[in-house]
Amino acid sequence: MTEKRYAVAVDGPSGAGKSTLAKAAAKELRITYVDTGAIYRVIGVAARRRGIEPTDAAAVTALLPELAVGLAHIADGLQRMYLNGEDVTDEIRLPEISMYASAVSALAPVRAYLLDMQRRFARERSVIMDGRDIGTVVLPDADVKIFLTADAAERARRRWLELEQRGTPKPYDAVLAELKERDWQDEHRDISPLVRAEGAVLLDTTGLDFAQSCALLLKTIREKVGL
Repeated sequence: MTEKRYAVAVDGPSGAGKSTLAKAAAKELRITYVDTGAIYRVIGVAARRRGIEPTDAAAVTALLPELAVGLAHIADGLQRMYLNGEDVTDEIRLPEISMYASAVSALAPVRAYLLDMQRRFARERSVIMDGRDIGTVVLPDADVKIFLTADAAERARRRWLELEQRGTPKPYDAVLAELKERDWQDEHRDISPLVRAEGAVLLDTTGLDFAQSCALLLKTIREKVGL
């Protein structure tokens, strides 16, 4: 295991495989994986439970002081998420939470509230962190910046299969429509829109299987860090 401390920022649209690939890369490299999207999903869960519209900036902002967002990594590297001490790791992955997460993550007070929490991880250890604005805002000085993507049809197919395997199936056309809507929201929001960071390596995994995609990601990181 190398003693060199470094940070890897992985950005990209929904369904690009960021979380799955970043987690696998972290395990191979023996560094910490941080799924920032999961953190925003916790805020989405809190808003939904209170019956707050995720686009209601005033109501969501008023809710923040009441929330304690926790993050822990268990033995296999799985990131567990907590809301006021309650493990909500499974709940944040419900399909309806995706749109909540996208909406609340567009709110400046929410992003400010969570920014230091995300940066603290990178100060304390080597990390690979994925999200929408890691290379542009959260870790602009990351040693490695990657923009991971695939075409919309491929990303929707992956998401559709994931829902099937999770026992929460949904028609492919509905999954594709929701994915395109989220892409639009992420790319057009006023605060930290989804863009490719300056200097980020573009990795398009369309047509690649998981093993090929993971090998490409690891090769890029190792070349950039000098491992």
